[in-house]
Formats: sequence, structure tokens, C-alpha cells
Amino acid sequence: MTTPELPNDETSFDDEANSAAALREKLADAETPGFQAEFDPDEAARAGAFVEDALSEADALDTAIDLIDAQSDDQGD
Repeated sequence: MTTPELPNDETSFDDEANSAAALREKLADAETPGFQAEFDPDEAARAGAFVEDALSEADALDTAIDLIDAQSDDQGD
């Protein structure tokens, strides 16, 4: 009777470490002017390429009101 093989935790750790090292190298390469580093979708997500940080519509409208107030203050001088 043989014992079933358990997953090797060291292997998965090494794979994760290798993946992180490869991502760091690609990010460094991407900073080279003219070089086009290619990222697969998982790497791009891990690098933060799909983080939504745009203004909401309401925030954008609030800034427009500030601009109108600033312009009216300048005209009063």
C-alpha cells in the first residue's frame, strides 16, 4: 500500500516567488523608454493596471462648481 503524495508547499512557494520576481523584472523593463513589455492578464492585474481610480460623475461636477466660484472671485477684483 502506498501513501498518496501530498502537494509540496515549497514548490508552490517557489512558483509564487518566481512569479513575483518575473513581474518585478517586467515592471523594470517597462520603465525603459521604447521597450514594450508584455504582461498577461494576471500579471497586469497584479501590477495594478485595472485599479479604478477615476473621479465619480458627482465628484467631477463638484469641481466644476469650484471653478465657477474661483472665476467669479477673480472678476470682482
